[in-house]
Amino acid sequence: MFHRGRRSLYDINAANRSPLLDEFRSNKTRTWDIRDIFGHVLEFSRDQHGSRFIQQKLESASADERQTVFDEIVPQHSLALVQDVFGNYVIQKLFEHGTATQRGQIAATMEGHILQLAQHMYGCRVVQKAVEFISPEHQSRFVKELDANVLQCVRDANGNHVIQRLIELVPPERLGFITAFRGSVFDLASHAYGCRVLQRCLEHLPDEQARPLLDELHHHSPRLMVDQFGNYVIQFILEKGQSQDKAAITNKLRADMLKLSCHKFASNVCEKALVTAEPTLRQSLVNELLLPRKDGIDVVVMMMKDQYGNYVLQRALSVAEGEQKDALVKRIRPHLLNARRQGGTYGKHLIASESSDITTSCSSSISLSRYS
Repeated sequence: MFHRGRRSLYDINAANRSPLLDEFRSNKTRTWDIRDIFGHVLEFSRDQHGSRFIQQKLESASADERQTVFDEIVPQHSLALVQDVFGNYVIQKLFEHGTATQRGQIAATMEGHILQLAQHMYGCRVVQKAVEFISPEHQSRFVKELDANVLQCVRDANGNHVIQRLIELVPPERLGFITAFRGSVFDLASHAYGCRVLQRCLEHLPDEQARPLLDELHHHSPRLMVDQFGNYVIQFILEKGQSQDKAAITNKLRADMLKLSCHKFASNVCEKALVTAEPTLRQSLVNELLLPRKDGIDVVVMMMKDQYGNYVLQRALSVAEGEQKDALVKRIRPHLLNARRQGGTYGKHLIASESSDITTSCSSSISLSRYS
């Protein structure tokens, strides 16, 4: 049986407590030892104060003492405690400080229930902890139980953390569920939890597993740049991806620099590209702000006035160098005094530099609240 409530499964209130637990909760002067609660480990594990006591004592307990605690819980009660608001912490401590045999026995009681536990408020924490300490064989069994429902887990508020942990810790060749992501990359990248899982994939998987996912991301990158969650995945590629992938995204930015710079989410991508791009690509991005357009729009002025674009312009000023920086400053200079005189949106989004040396202070002259 699986539970999602915040209360302990057993709700040990005053009427149900043993005299020993009652004394433990009320007697603050007595010095308690882990041996004092033998025979009552299960009850103490379900109690807020008792659970904390066991957690602390397990860190310094002898092997025999840990074995006694273990024997009172496993296997009869371990699955219930995994889902318990207080008991789950005791199980986590047993994974941390138990022997390989003990860890394997706890994992065995969880097997057959991994999908449910992964999506459980407390169970998901124990599954993540278990993955750190169990054998590769047990890890593989955990993964196999999630294979058929991995997308469900990715989209779950608790399950996504389990999937991320598996990607971080399990050897890639054992992660068979990665193939389930193919064909669903856009949906995952634009999902509040899926975007995190994809970033872990890009961070930890070898190229042969990550490349199909990257190919889909590139196909959808224009849509992801303007997505509230997808933009984080694109930024991740710009920051930590391979040169070829960073260049492909940067070149797509160049094609629509003004529009993307003035977009709430894509402007973050533009800033990231300006910071992380190779020098030649960075120069090409800044050039998009300087070159005249066929429609006569002054890109710099439009960005100065925009609540998001001005941040991209400020970033461009901070990374531009030499003649390119001078050209950018020259384009901005005539508009600074106008910004101080005019009200409305223009005045709201610009504060002219008090310094006469615009070259050194211009990047601080374009200042506003991004989301004001």
